[in-house]
Amino acid sequence: MSDQPHAFRPRRFQSTAPYYAQYRLGYPARLIGRVVALCGLAAGDPVLDLGCGPGLLALPFAQAGCRVTAVDPEPEMLQALQKAAESAHLAIDVRQGSSFALPGGIGPFRAVVMGRAFHWMDRAATLALLDRLILPGGALVLFGDEHPDTAENLWRKALDAVAAKYGAEEEPHRRARHDPAYRNHESILLDSAFAVLESAGVIVERTLTADDIVGFAWSLSVTAPGKLGERAPAFEADLREALAALSPSGRFREIAELRALIARRV
Repeated sequence: MSDQPHAFRPRRFQSTAPYYAQYRLGYPARLIGRVVALCGLAAGDPVLDLGCGPGLLALPFAQAGCRVTAVDPEPEMLQALQKAAESAHLAIDVRQGSSFALPGGIGPFRAVVMGRAFHWMDRAATLALLDRLILPGGALVLFGDEHPDTAENLWRKALDAVAAKYGAEEEPHRRARHDPAYRNHESILLDSAFAVLESAGVIVERTLTADDIVGFAWSLSVTAPGKLGERAPAFEADLREALAALSPSGRFREIAELRALIARRV
């Protein structure tokens, strides 16, 4: 049975492309370096970034010397990645596709990496597919971020509360996480070929303005400009009002753990 609780919408992130790379947390070089070392990656090793977006993983893995193939269903994300790669003088093989329809002629890979993308996939089916693409001794690495429940991150609760007023919690992928039967990534991996798990993480902080938080909201599928449509100005006004109540100065902090979950075969 598929564990995907929502229909695949390849253009889900179309209107987020101008905001994603600028306002989402990137993955620090020290985390990328740890993953490269833990996975035993060497210069020239083939790496697939599946669900690459504008390249938050594809770019640093290419900078680390890997031979990167980047796949995403959204053309605007791929255009942003291609532009960034050219500016950085990095050679990345950019392909349109997804876990539901991988482009032909790719692989095999020493590692497959994903950043905040695995939950959009049919996870069990994707793992079976990747088992045929990842070389013996290779690894799957899931990247994400976690935010501690601390005063510095209260702005996230404010954002969530405003987003809920505009239907964010009714989205199937968010409802699924509140289902008692929901299985986290670790649970799914432990029932797959990639059942040997370890993690690496780094703690980061940054200072934000209200503009940064609005930009971050536009990068989310549930509050993307294209999703909200004509309600976008009202959403922004409500969010700015909630943020002003938290910090009249308009300055905020974010504390997060950027985490890599490394999965290998038994």
